[in-house]
Amino acid sequence: METEFELIAKTFQGLENLLAKELTDLGANNIQTGHRMVSFTGDKEMMYRANFSLRTAIRILKPIKHFKAASADQVYNAVKDIEWEQYIDNDTSFAVDSVVFSTEFRHSKFVAYKVKDAIADYFREKTGSRPNVRVTNPDLQLNIHIAENDCTLSLDSSGESLHRRGYRQESVEAPLNEVLAAGMILMTGWHGECDLIDPMCGSGTIPIEAALIARGIAPGVFRKEYAFEKWRDFDKEMFDRIYNDDSQEHEFNHKIYGYDINRNAVDIATRNVKAAGLSKEIEISQQDFHQFEQPAEKSIIITNPPYGERISAPDLLGLYRTIGERLKHQFLDNDAWILSYREECFDQIGLKPSIKIPLYNGSLECEFRKYQIFSGKYKDIRSEGREIKTDEERRQMAEKRRFKMHREFKQSIDDEEEGNYRFKKRRFDDRDGRPRGGGYASDRYAWDNQERREGREHYGKRREGRSADYGKKNYGREKKPFNRNRKNSLYDEED
Repeated sequence: METEFELIAKTFQGLENLLAKELTDLGANNIQTGHRMVSFTGDKEMMYRANFSLRTAIRILKPIKHFKAASADQVYNAVKDIEWEQYIDNDTSFAVDSVVFSTEFRHSKFVAYKVKDAIADYFREKTGSRPNVRVTNPDLQLNIHIAENDCTLSLDSSGESLHRRGYRQESVEAPLNEVLAAGMILMTGWHGECDLIDPMCGSGTIPIEAALIARGIAPGVFRKEYAFEKWRDFDKEMFDRIYNDDSQEHEFNHKIYGYDINRNAVDIATRNVKAAGLSKEIEISQQDFHQFEQPAEKSIIITNPPYGERISAPDLLGLYRTIGERLKHQFLDNDAWILSYREECFDQIGLKPSIKIPLYNGSLECEFRKYQIFSGKYKDIRSEGREIKTDEERRQMAEKRRFKMHREFKQSIDDEEEGNYRFKKRRFDDRDGRPRGGGYASDRYAWDNQERREGREHYGKRREGRSADYGKKNYGREKKPFNRNRKNSLYDEED
């Protein structure tokens, strides 16, 4: 049996427990949750499976050295002490990413430079030459994390962030991150037991992630490359077996519906659904939420409407009043889950949530609220002994701190002559104090500073890859033999 080693799965704040459960189900050992990460142990196969199967992980790191350092020279010496021939040689390239929380180390890029210098000097002293540093698509990606004087140097086994599944052809402005969308769905407890509706679906992220969950399809099936495939000990046969294992896939006997008022968003979502091979499971169409009617079948709504950050909508508060009115009159005996940022927006819904879960959408402290829409009176439902909150929901409420109430709601009026009101937060440029503009679209995402490398949606030219091959057999998708000549990642990552 192969020796187990330490691994770290990074995620977004608020998704740590979901990620820990995923790792438990995957068979990982020694699982411990932390801040935006979960540590665990496993062998090489577990590392491959974690990259391929986890829905709420951003990347998987393999620590190779823990050390303490109170100065840049100590970081340099500790890194130079490693026997780097185990990992690279003069003919390979490498890159270093850094995350720093320290009063001693103020600049993360400076720390990255010290690590690069140490590796370069190690080889120069031993061989007279050094490996190249390549920011884009290196042969070895390293990550150094410093919390005060505690340092961890890791190999990045993922490479490109795992949220970039590979099915997305295009996106609306500020699209919802795929990892966050999957986390939201898993929080509801939905695994395909009924129909699912996203009435403001944007580029289709929630419907697609929901279909993958309902069908048991691993999110990594669309990816073209992982960083570990360039490692010296890469086991191609083992990863081929993992990639082609469809034993967890199954039928989905309900339907997923995605609606959006914007025609362009509908077209983009339709193309993304088709690229994912999920047209049988997902139906996308144009519809204003004002026209939403009671579904014929038992359903759940999971949605991420505009909330005035980066994107908005004409009469933002009116939109939330419409949400409340439609739910109250046209979604009886069903549950709706809504992610939003502003207390003022939630107030306009006019319904009492049964649960509020703090959740970060990038740097925004949002809440994910559940609304149970009863056809009778609430007190009558309780008197009948019907369950309002599950034990899991009570646990989530108990362990999550409550966010600030009554957040500042800044208002600016655009197009006043046309009576078109948009609420948006004014951002100010650090250099001259002048306000900077925001964007508008059906999905939205504002990246946390510490996860910028994982999160930016800078798409390059689409390349041929796994997503184009995932298409026809076993419920409509055939897994092709693993292609060793695949090109690099689907999206170019902005640095």
